[in-house]
Amino acid sequence: MTAPVRFSVIVTNYNYGAFVCEAVDSVLAQTRAPHQLIVVDDGSTDGSPAMLVERYGGDPRVILLMGENGGQLVAFQRGLAQASGDVVCFLDADDCWRPEHLARLGELFDTRRDIDFVFTDIELFDQQVARMRYADRAVDLGFTAVSTYMLTHWYGAPTSAIALRIDWARRTLELPASLSSSWRLSADNCLVFGTSILGGRKYYLPTGTVRYRIHGANGWWSHRTPANEYLNRFRSRGLIEHYARSVGLDARCVEFAKQEFKTKPEPTSREARRYAGLVRLRRGSWLRRTEQSLSILWSAWRRRGKLPVEFKGLG
Repeated sequence: MTAPVRFSVIVTNYNYGAFVCEAVDSVLAQTRAPHQLIVVDDGSTDGSPAMLVERYGGDPRVILLMGENGGQLVAFQRGLAQASGDVVCFLDADDCWRPEHLARLGELFDTRRDIDFVFTDIELFDQQVARMRYADRAVDLGFTAVSTYMLTHWYGAPTSAIALRIDWARRTLELPASLSSSWRLSADNCLVFGTSILGGRKYYLPTGTVRYRIHGANGWWSHRTPANEYLNRFRSRGLIEHYARSVGLDARCVEFAKQEFKTKPEPTSREARRYAGLVRLRRGSWLRRTEQSLSILWSAWRRRGKLPVEFKGLG
């Protein structure tokens, strides 16, 4: 019998002294205890380092890493360097988890060794109350490289709702200096785009266990101006191209759109429409491309026809 996966949890904090202990305590309260809990303070100036040392410095369950401010990406990398579990989860210091979060993830990772990346729904709280989800059910998304490359599609969720095999996290966060400076913040995009392009298998698992605190203007939708939308897409394309070059991926990958779609056991109707559009970009006769597009739509309709409400990516 295969041993259960071990979770390394990385909590990253920068000047969130008002919230970080709630985040850490929510990890310590998990019904399935993590293998490691690593708290990275990214050069906070609000007294967080001293508070963390006082509260958790003598707790053998908590590894504290203090350092100069380098941004979210550097904090991820520093925490990952100390991680030794099988699966890594990142938790922003202003968010928290319900006690069964790791247990729910563990049920999937233990039984589906082929799954590399899992993301879940999020519950907004504090200054806004709502639930954001990718779909109304669990969805095995299969492989997503073609869709991500051709459409810059974001198969993921905010940092606190992401879990991935540790080797995938390391691969996605190995970035050259020219890109590292661009992704000092919003580093969850590196995990999301990188895992897709490099060939990881993704899964959406609604759990109702991730609490995403809204305070001030921290919601990504609060920054959605046309200029920011353009710049985010521009930066995301550069990040995707970096990963694509490392595996020899280019626009010719659209020829494999139908094969990629077949890796999704029960695709949502929105996913089917996405791939139906992709196959129309392939080479060949108009009639043949139309037939393949319709076959994708028919296949998805036959199995399930739900229309999901999807997360919108930060990049």
